[in-house]
Amino acid sequence: MQTRAEHPKNPIPTVDVIIELKGRGVVLIRRKYPPPGWALPGGFVDYGETLEAAAVREAREETSLAVRLVRQFHSYSDPDRDPRRHTITTVFIAEADGEPRAADDAKEAAIFSRDSLPHDLAFDHARILEDYFEKRY
Repeated sequence: MQTRAEHPKNPIPTVDVIIELKGRGVVLIRRKYPPPGWALPGGFVDYGETLEAAAVREAREETSLAVRLVRQFHSYSDPDRDPRRHTITTVFIAEADGEPRAADDAKEAAIFSRDSLPHDLAFDHARILEDYFEKRY
């Protein structure tokens, strides 16, 4: 029998979604809860849920948009990427139509171009977006 000290600690899986609105930019949400700042829509993967299902769910919950996943972009695993705990995120690129509306734990949703990104990005989302813009275009 394992003791409590022998139970391994594992990073928590999360997803983030780069939502492209054709010709308009990408959707970011302003977080309602700490850590503050603008962020990609995303969150924790529920037990029994695929990464893809979590990405679609989180995008809808936070932006009210029905997204179509285009592809998996990259995973980010720096233990310090989330100040709350060690997470590993899988980032997806998705497309959507319509106007984003903040919901759930987002207090605002807006569309940004590469040149208009806010300076107060949460987590490692500045790096993720830099990688996206460098590799996508």
